[in-house]
Amino acid sequence: MNIAITFRQMEAIESLKGYTNDKVAKLQKFLRQPMKAQVTLSVQKAEHFAEVEVHAGSEHFLATERSDDMYASVDRAVDKLERQIRETKSAERSAKKGAERASERLITDPAEE
Repeated sequence: MNIAITFRQMEAIESLKGYTNDKVAKLQKFLRQPMKAQVTLSVQKAEHFAEVEVHAGSEHFLATERSDDMYASVDRAVDKLERQIRETKSAERSAKKGAERASERLITDPAEE
């Protein structure tokens, strides 16, 4: 697991760096392969931006978030990533179980039944 954190237009705060590292590291439990993450934290005027990009094997996930508080931006971005990863895993699981997609279902005439 490799997590790189970049601060733009703001000072690198150790407490924020540790908080972000801990939050992003928790995403590893949802992934099968080791992840590489690039986190960019920046401030523009009064808005705090958090951009988190995660790569795990052939899977790539990206989330950006902005708010008045940097910690809230990080939380929201990580929540978005977790949701993306869960959706991808559930789609893979459904495909493996042989579930049919709506577009693949056979349309039968109710009169035939």
